[in-house]
Amino acid sequence: MSNLYNYKRLMPCACTETFIIYASSFLAVVWALYNAWVIRSIKVGIHHHDDDEKAPLNDEEVTTLLSIGDKISKGANSFLFAEYSIMAVFICLFSVVVLFIVDIFGQERAVFRFYATAAFIIGAVTSILCGFIGMRIAVVSNYRTAYKAKTSLADAFRVAYRAGCVMGFSTVGISLAVLLSIILVYSKLMNVGNSEYTYNVMMELIAGYGLGGSSMALFGRVGGGIYTKAADVGADLVGKVEAGLDEDSPNNPATIADNVGDNVGDIAGMGSDLFGSFAESTCAALVIMASTPELTKPEYLLYPLLISAVGVFACFFTSIYGISFYKVDEIEKIEKSLKIQLLISTVLVLIGLYFVSNYALPHSWSQNGQIVKSWYCIICAGTGLLSGFLIGISTDYYTSNANEPVKEMATACSSGPAINVIYGLALGYKSTVIPVILLALTALVSIKLLGMFGVALAAIGMLSTLAVGLAIDAYGPISDNAGGIAEMSRLGPEVRERTDALDAAGNTTAAIGKGFAIGSAALVSLALYGAFIVRAKAAKHNKIENIEITDAWIFCSLLVGAMLPYAFSAMTMKSVGSAAQEMVNEVREQFKDPAVKEGRKEPDYDRCIKVSTNASLREMIAPGLLVMLTPIILGVVFHPLLVAGLLPGALLSGVQLAISMSNTGGAWDNAKKLIESGRHVGANGQKMVKKSEEHKAAVIGDTIGDPLKDTSGPSLNILIKLMAIISLVFAGGFSHTSWLAKTLDIVQ
Repeated sequence: MSNLYNYKRLMPCACTETFIIYASSFLAVVWALYNAWVIRSIKVGIHHHDDDEKAPLNDEEVTTLLSIGDKISKGANSFLFAEYSIMAVFICLFSVVVLFIVDIFGQERAVFRFYATAAFIIGAVTSILCGFIGMRIAVVSNYRTAYKAKTSLADAFRVAYRAGCVMGFSTVGISLAVLLSIILVYSKLMNVGNSEYTYNVMMELIAGYGLGGSSMALFGRVGGGIYTKAADVGADLVGKVEAGLDEDSPNNPATIADNVGDNVGDIAGMGSDLFGSFAESTCAALVIMASTPELTKPEYLLYPLLISAVGVFACFFTSIYGISFYKVDEIEKIEKSLKIQLLISTVLVLIGLYFVSNYALPHSWSQNGQIVKSWYCIICAGTGLLSGFLIGISTDYYTSNANEPVKEMATACSSGPAINVIYGLALGYKSTVIPVILLALTALVSIKLLGMFGVALAAIGMLSTLAVGLAIDAYGPISDNAGGIAEMSRLGPEVRERTDALDAAGNTTAAIGKGFAIGSAALVSLALYGAFIVRAKAAKHNKIENIEITDAWIFCSLLVGAMLPYAFSAMTMKSVGSAAQEMVNEVREQFKDPAVKEGRKEPDYDRCIKVSTNASLREMIAPGLLVMLTPIILGVVFHPLLVAGLLPGALLSGVQLAISMSNTGGAWDNAKKLIESGRHVGANGQKMVKKSEEHKAAVIGDTIGDPLKDTSGPSLNILIKLMAIISLVFAGGFSHTSWLAKTLDIVQ
C-alpha cells in the first residue's frame, strides 16, 4: 500500500485514469494502423473476373494512374522535407529563446532547467509527425480512391474515409499519449510536492508542448496554404479561364503541383493545426486546474485528458458505423453519411461526459471563493461540444451547394464575376452571426459557472470528437485529389462524376472542419488568456494588478491586437498573389509550345512544383515571425500589461475575419461545382454548364476565394492561439524582463 501511495504522490494521476488514457491512445493508433493496412492492401490493376459488374482498368490506364500518383507523392515529399528543414532550424533557434527567457530568466532562483524547452521541442516534433502521417496516407489513398471510383461509389467513399480515419485517430492517439507521458515523467523528475516545484509550475512548463505544436502548425498552414493556392490559382487562371481546359486536365502544367498542394496544405497543415488546438486546450485546462488546490490531487488532475479519451472511444464506434454499416451507394448519401457521424459522435461524447465527470472529479470544491459542483464541468464541456456541432450546421448551410445561399451565388454568376464576388463577400460576413453568438453564449455559460476553467473545458468538449472531425476533414482533399487523378488518367466521365460528388461533399465538410477549428481556437485562446492573466497577477515583479479598457496602455495595445489579423491576412494573401503570378508566368511559358496545350507533349510538371515550393518557403517566414515576435517584444521590452490588451484584440477581430474568409471561399468553390454539375437552373430558366460565361464567372470567384479559405482564413485561428500560448509560456520571463517598464512608467 505504501508503494501505491508513493506512486500516486509522485504521479499526477491514479492508476485507473492512466490506464484509460493510454488504452484510448492505443486503440486510436491501432485503428489508424488497421485502416492504413486495408488501404495499402488494395492492389491497383488486379481484377477479380468472377465479378462481372466491375470493369477493370486497361494497362494504359493503370500505368498512367500509378505514374500520376507517384508524381504527386514525390512532389509532396520534396516540399515537406524542404519545409521541415526550415522548421528544424527554427526549432533550434527558438528553443534557445525559450531556454533563456522561460527556463532560466523565468524563475526566482538561478538554477538551470530545461523543462519548458524540452516540452516545446517534443510538441514541435509531434506536430510535424502528425502532419507527415496525414500526408503519407493521403498520397497512397488518393489514386486508390480514383481506382475504386471506376466501379463503385461506395468503395471509393470507404477508401477516402478510411484514409481520413488514419489521420484523425493517429493524431489524437499520439498527441494524447505523448502529453500524458510528459506529465508522468515531469512529475517524477521534478518530485512534485516534495520540492520547490508545484503542480502549478509544472503545468506552466508543460504548456511548452502546446507552444511547439502551434508553432509548427503556423508554418505548416501558411507554407502549405501558399503552395497549394499558388498552384491552384495559376492552374485555374491560365488553364481553365485562358486556355479553356478542363479541371485537372493533364495538359495543364500546374495540375500536379495543384494536387500536391492539397496534401501539403489541406492535409499536413491541417493535421498540425488541430493537433495544436488539442494540445493547447488541454494545457490551458491543466494550468488552471493546477492553480486550484482542491483539484491538484492525483485522482483529479487528468480529467481533461479523460474527456479526450472518452472522445476517442466514441469516435471509434462512430467510424465503424460509417465504414461498415452505412453504405454510400448514391450521391445523395455522401454528405448525409458524414453529417450523421458528426451527430453520433456528439451524442456519444455527451453521454460519456456524464460518467467521466462523476468518476474523475469530486462532488464539489472551492474555486475563487465559491463552491462549484462537478456537474458544472458537464455543462461547460457539453456546451462547447454542442456549440461546435451547431457551428458545423451553420457552416454547412452557408457553404453547401444543396442550400439556398450557394444556389443564389451560382445564379448571380449569370450577371458576371463582379456580382458573384459581391454576393460571396456578403455571404461570408453574414455567416459570422450564428457562430459568434454561439461562442459568446458558450463563453458566458462557462465563465459564469467555472471561470476560465469552464472555458478551457468548453474548448476540450468542442475538440472531443476530433478523431472523426479530422477524418471527415481529411476526406475532402483526398477526394479532390482522386478527381484530379481520374481526370489526368482519362478514366472516363462516370469516374469524374463520382469523384466530383465525393469532392463536393468534402468541400462542405472541410468548411465544417474549419468552423470547428476556428470556434475551438477562440475558446482555447480565451482560456489561455485567462491562464496568462492568473500567472501575470501572481508574478513578483512587473505584475498586472487589474485590467481596465480605459487604461491607455490596454486600449492602445487592444487596437494593435485587432489590427494584427488584418496585417497577417494581407501578408499571406499577397504571398499567394506573388507566388501565383510566378505560376501563371510559368504555365504561360510552357503553353507557348502548342504541343503542350494540345496534349501531344507532356508538360514539365516538375518546374511548376519547384515554383510553388520555392515561393511558399520564401513567403511563409515573415507572417510567422509577425505572430511569434509581437507578444514576446511587448512583454519582454515593455510590460505584460500590453500583452493583456493585445490578446483579446487579436481574438475578437481574428475569429470573425477567419469565419468570414473560410465560408466565403467555401461557398464560391461549391457555387462553381454546382454549375459544373449541370444541375443548376439559372434565372433564364436554362441549365448552367461548364465553359459557359456563367462558369467563367464562378471560376473567377473560386480563384479569389482560394487564398481566403485555404491560406489566410485557416491560418488566423493559429494566430490567435499561438500568441496566447506564447504569452502564457513566457509569462514568467516577462515578469523578470520588461526592460522599458520603468522608463515609460508602465506601472499599476
